[in-house]
Amino acid sequence: MPDAPPRPEPFTPRTAPVALEDLRTRLRATRWPDTPEDAGWSLGTDLDYLRELVAYWADGFDWAAEEAALARLPRFRVRLGGLGIHFAHVRAAAPAGSALPLVLSHGWPDSFWRYTKVIPLLTDPGAHGADPADAFDVVVPDMPGYGYSDRPTGPPLDSIAVAGLWAELMDVLGYGRFGAAGGDVGSHVSRYLGLDHPDRVVAVHRMDGGLPVHTGDPADLAPEERAWFETVTAWGRAEGAYAAMHRTKPQTAAFGLTDSPVGLAAWIVEKLRAWSDCDGDIERSFTKDEILTNVMLYWLTGTIGSSMRMYHANAAIPPAQHARRVEVPSGFSLFRGDIVRPPRAWLERTTNLVRVTEPARGGHFAPFEEPELYAEELRAFFRPYRATATG
Repeated sequence: MPDAPPRPEPFTPRTAPVALEDLRTRLRATRWPDTPEDAGWSLGTDLDYLRELVAYWADGFDWAAEEAALARLPRFRVRLGGLGIHFAHVRAAAPAGSALPLVLSHGWPDSFWRYTKVIPLLTDPGAHGADPADAFDVVVPDMPGYGYSDRPTGPPLDSIAVAGLWAELMDVLGYGRFGAAGGDVGSHVSRYLGLDHPDRVVAVHRMDGGLPVHTGDPADLAPEERAWFETVTAWGRAEGAYAAMHRTKPQTAAFGLTDSPVGLAAWIVEKLRAWSDCDGDIERSFTKDEILTNVMLYWLTGTIGSSMRMYHANAAIPPAQHARRVEVPSGFSLFRGDIVRPPRAWLERTTNLVRVTEPARGGHFAPFEEPELYAEELRAFFRPYRATATG
């Protein structure tokens, strides 16, 4: 008999009290580093800010309330490729069959958390002042090794493999044709969905073009492309130490980050601040509760090491894969506060570019920072492609 198809099972995690007590004990026993006077954020995470955040984490943060809020999303786990994959699946308020299925892919250092604010705006636009005809059926998986998805015990999966899992997931959920969107690592996954499953993907929306890889003659690049390459190189020298560690020796960093909640928070918080559109004040983009909810999803699942190993896997993707052009209709929303934003010439070189916008607010985590703006970007981009998926 053939194997039975994978069947999603409802999933609602509940944190044991002993895990929270262990966390508080570790927080209160933190051995703090010194820091030069007035260093602030110039050398990495600011000591004074992290002390303030950790004091709140230990004695004020209500994880039970945050966990209950996350539990209001319909969440499931399903076995794909030998791994248990966690995902949120929220169907549109519109009549059945009229919504566009959409798979949203997150990046690092986050998880399905990235899209929790924007999901209701996409599934029920009519309730939020938008056109009900723009509704989506939204699927937001945690990548393998992130959040509540299983950690691969063998070699880490790269973005190509994850795209294959997402195509299988959408098939399991009954979606033959669908849209794909994402940012950061999720931008790569969405790209490979368009490259490897063009018969399934109606269009691809991305928040960035990724770090550039050009396998041709550099002389063929437009001046703005060459200037962008130089900008990316300079950014890597100043800001890319974390990525070099992830690509080369992620296991070394994983020991300390898995054992120390404060170390984990420092690793993540610095990126939330640096990559968001907050003008240096992280709490302009995220409340303490929101920051700590994101960190908790790494702490409780022990997935910081496995999430970093995906960088190692992606670093081994052959150059020929980077040279492939996405022919599926592609659009980009390049938010003002995001990092290393690509020029239009590069997007036209690498994709079948049909739309590019530059929203005036929002950064690398725009679906969380500016959910209304991000939702409108997706509604506008996918509007012409709805009939090809639902007709």
